[in-house]
Amino acid sequence: MSRIGRLPITIPAGVDVSVDENARKVIVKKNSTELSYVYDKTLSVSKEENMIKVTRSSDDPKIKALHGLARTLIANMVKGVTDGFEKKLVIEGVGYRAAKEGKKLVMNLGYSHDVVMEEIPGITIEVPNPNNITIKGAEKDKVGQFAADVRSKRPPEPYKGKGIRYLGEVIVLKEGKSGKK
Repeated sequence: MSRIGRLPITIPAGVDVSVDENARKVIVKKNSTELSYVYDKTLSVSKEENMIKVTRSSDDPKIKALHGLARTLIANMVKGVTDGFEKKLVIEGVGYRAAKEGKKLVMNLGYSHDVVMEEIPGITIEVPNPNNITIKGAEKDKVGQFAADVRSKRPPEPYKGKGIRYLGEVIVLKEGKSGKK
């Protein structure tokens, strides 16, 4: 059995989980946040008291992979509605800065124009200071993809480290040109 897939998922207090076997769908709700996942027909999901268990029909390698994936996605949905996910970005460089205007993230990244990104549904953007951006949301994949999209507007360059990087990301700087000998 899959080592990840066989682990049960604990449902915290205040989270409502419903499993529809006919539609092969799991719905996780808390307050106004609702996430859903349609699982593969080779898997079965059951809810017992405050636990969710995912089981598979056979030991085929593809089904084993789907088993662990489904369990992880359901666990991420439970964590997303309770705590949420966040990514923090840091802007390095002279004159580089970010600001929030309504539901738009406006960044000055050294181009001749400002880079504007619209906040997508399910994601909230915070700019605590001009050099930090915090992206929060209930869906892990949306938070990560939006953070990657923001970072791609000016990735860190390898000589001075200027650009947008994740908080804690290490940029290995290259040595510049050396003079003639």
